[in-house]
Amino acid sequence: MTQPWGYAPQMPGVLTRLSVGTVCYGLYANPKSGNQGSIARDGSIEGSDLHTCGGPYEGNTPEEVLASYLYQYNPVAFSCSFVGLRLTDARAVIGPPDLWVQLPQRDYWRQ
Repeated sequence: MTQPWGYAPQMPGVLTRLSVGTVCYGLYANPKSGNQGSIARDGSIEGSDLHTCGGPYEGNTPEEVLASYLYQYNPVAFSCSFVGLRLTDARAVIGPPDLWVQLPQRDYWRQ
């Protein structure tokens, strides 16, 4: 799922619903404070306020250290790598979309 103009894909209520049976990494390219990420696995948030492409940090696994160097300055590639997603082309990121959908009205900041 891609939303080119906002932070909705990384809200807990969206990630928990999308991640049932799988894993999701929500990325918000915040123009004020930089890239922020959240990860959810099988309906549960595992990490939030992750600073995508901001590492490596003390305590990172070897895989996280490698990814922080390989995908430095490329938060979309880093996010895909974090969840094991291997895109075959850029269409999933740059479009055009297969379908536009509107999220129903609800508080997505809650799980």
